[in-house]
Amino acid sequence: MSALAHQVRLFLTALQFLTRVPVPAWVGHAPDQLNQSARYFPLVGLFVGAVGAGVFVAVDWAAPQAVAAILAIAATVFLTGAFHEDGLADTADGVGGGQTREDALEIMRDSRIGTYGTAALVGSLALRGAILATLPASVVPAALLAAHGAGRGAVLCVIRLGVYARAKGTAKPLAQRLTTAEMLFGVWIALAGALPAGAAGVIAVFAALWVGLFVYALLSIKLGGYTGDGLGAIEQIGEITALLMIGLVRWN
Repeated sequence: MSALAHQVRLFLTALQFLTRVPVPAWVGHAPDQLNQSARYFPLVGLFVGAVGAGVFVAVDWAAPQAVAAILAIAATVFLTGAFHEDGLADTADGVGGGQTREDALEIMRDSRIGTYGTAALVGSLALRGAILATLPASVVPAALLAAHGAGRGAVLCVIRLGVYARAKGTAKPLAQRLTTAEMLFGVWIALAGALPAGAAGVIAVFAALWVGLFVYALLSIKLGGYTGDGLGAIEQIGEITALLMIGLVRWN
């Protein structure tokens, strides 16, 4: 397999892991391949953001901006199978409801959603919708690109710099051999995707990375590290942080 074909395979592996988009069978899903594909997580984020941006533009010309914003968010949630939203809800339930580390990890394994998870999920959707509805319509597509790339960039930084909390789990392969070069490659992708939003987009990416590491520090106190669900929460919080930063620049 040529070097270019290998990189395409890695991107499709990342796309398969983070979204519901079908990929060819030849892509496969070996743990080592998944580990290498993490460098392309922000690029998958840009793809998801582009889909959301496309939905927003298509709806905004005929409907109120708030409706377009809600449908854009719905499109990204559908495209990812609510992958990160599920992680946010499980993490909120575990951290909020677990008295000990073991209790928290056990709660996070439960597929049912509790009060903390419901509140976090509703808050995430409502906050993203409110920001997109109040930004200038011309800025929203670029904001979606920047935010989705930034959220996945924050995940990469935590995988590289953090410690995995479980002995086993869906994110375990990612925790084993992600290199600094791969992390930086992914961050550069996120920054490139934020350029259409101008300086605000670049600031938003760096803000998302720092907030993601801060959330990881909080998770470490409770869980001893990050989990797959924790990465989902970090992506969501990073995404919201990026949107807020762009909003703060545009609202003032």
